[in-house]
Amino acid sequence: MESDTVTNNPEKEIRSKGATAAGSPGSHLLAELLQAADIRINGDSPWDMQVHRTRALDEIVARHSLGLGETYMRGDWSCAALDQFFCRLLRANLQNQIKPFRHLWRVARSYFINLQSQRRAFQVGEHHYDLGNDFYRTMLDSRMTYSCGYWKDAEYLEQAQAAKLDLICRKLGLRPGMRLLDIGCGWGSLVGYAAEHYGVECVGVTVSREQKQFVDEHYADRPIRVELMDYRKLTGKFDRIASVGMFEHVGRRNHRTFMQVAKRCLNPDGLLLLHTIGKNRRHSTCDPWIEKYIFPNGDLPSNGQICDAAENLLLVEDLHNFGCDYDRTLMAWHENFENSWEKFADRFGMEFYRMWRYYLLSCAGAFRARHIQLWQWLLSDNRDGGVARVS
Repeated sequence: MESDTVTNNPEKEIRSKGATAAGSPGSHLLAELLQAADIRINGDSPWDMQVHRTRALDEIVARHSLGLGETYMRGDWSCAALDQFFCRLLRANLQNQIKPFRHLWRVARSYFINLQSQRRAFQVGEHHYDLGNDFYRTMLDSRMTYSCGYWKDAEYLEQAQAAKLDLICRKLGLRPGMRLLDIGCGWGSLVGYAAEHYGVECVGVTVSREQKQFVDEHYADRPIRVELMDYRKLTGKFDRIASVGMFEHVGRRNHRTFMQVAKRCLNPDGLLLLHTIGKNRRHSTCDPWIEKYIFPNGDLPSNGQICDAAENLLLVEDLHNFGCDYDRTLMAWHENFENSWEKFADRFGMEFYRMWRYYLLSCAGAFRARHIQLWQWLLSDNRDGGVARVS
């Protein structure tokens, strides 16, 4: 899916009011920068920015990502195809053209302050994952899988998510009688699939009360146990460990600790599959708008940071990048979100609608531009010198 083509979009009411209130912003610095990405202010292309309050342009230049996102949430500007807008913006590297000095502090802070400490561990669960199981049920697939689907042979979301879960199980070489630990188990899609199709006993951990409640209710008849706890408190031994879409919350100061916990919990010759979004540059931080409104304390890892964390603890057996598939996954989530929005409009309100739309479509554009990646790492605790097999 290349752009936002969903009909009955509440934002159309804002766009239809026109840009007459915007005056003539074509000579603004931001307009000059956007031209490098073939983006016009008040232009006719679906990726063009329609400005409804001229002063918003000054705020965007002054506050960079936060200004861009917050002015959008207020309705100061709109765009028919936000995914295309962000893809073009990121491919042109416009995010590097305006760098307020305040972002230097954000980089330093990520190195000197542990934003993902145990004290903060439950913040992202309360802020993001506990919005309501009914809300996520309408956006996700039937198993409530909130991570990238695998679209190699899939035509729709349900197939892509089932294919991803099976891919993980095959990479781990799951067999009946094994014990699987899922660090950051979400709504239990992997443990549910693994128990049903591969006959394994599963333990999951999450920092979301809503997620634990969902798993307890939906998988009560299967050998699955889920604990509400921080991963650093994990004990016990397991044949296999998976972590799908959770490592983005671990933080660079804790990457090594995560690997130490995994090694501690793995049986000899065990395997760890790490499924995570990743960034291209080591010395960078989470987008400030995403951190403030979507994932508090988020910190995407780089390739080098993951290798550093695993060094002399676990062996890298395989690395698989299918980041392009996240674009398609996010667009499918966005379509489901738009189609079900009327059920939640009174509960969340228009600002939330625009925030969530901005989140899904900006991330789709980022993956399409290859600005961020989706990796599956397979690591082993291979003490006897054998070779782990990857299906």
